Amino acid sequence: MFPRPQLPTTPHLPATAEHGQPPACSCHPAPARRPVLPPATTGAVAAVLVGGVVLTALLAAVAVTAISVAVAALVLRSLLASGHRR
Repeated sequence: MFPRPQLPTTPHLPATAEHGQPPACSCHPAPARRPVLPPATTGAVAAVLVGGVVLTALLAAVAVTAISVAVAALVLRSLLASGHRR
């Protein structure tokens, strides 16, 4: 049916030995190591967590204070406005 393709034969080249200079040093350097990171200690993790909790609590306190001041300002304005009408 279909003709089969014929692959060309590859010529075999004689192996050539390389006669170069020997290496300047016969030492084998150690493989590169990954830098060792200090492990996170329990105290450091606890300090970061406590600091986060404290900062979150302070932010919540500031927000509550701001809302309270805004409500007090509205009440005072309402009271002063009703006093002028009488």
